[in-house]
Amino acid sequence: MALNLSPWTTFKDVIIPQAIPPVVPALGNYLVALFKETPLLSAIAVLELMQTAKILGSETFRYTEPMTLVGLFFLAMSLASSALIRMVERVLNRRFLR
Repeated sequence: MALNLSPWTTFKDVIIPQAIPPVVPALGNYLVALFKETPLLSAIAVLELMQTAKILGSETFRYTEPMTLVGLFFLAMSLASSALIRMVERVLNRRFLR
């Protein structure tokens, strides 16, 4: 108000640069935790990757291959998402610390 900025300009140039960088690490942790906790959904009968791997294993009595593929998929997705979050943190730190 002292600088006579419009509400949109205040939000865009003052509030967002201060609010986004502290929130990104927490959101990144939540995203990675989401990948790690997704197999728990099979306990409540949500058909997803882990449950599909169990079904394939029960049909062929070969549990190793589908479970390994699911584990590798979860590992790849969590590593990719953590790398993406790390990149976003660096960009935000560079942009907002000027």
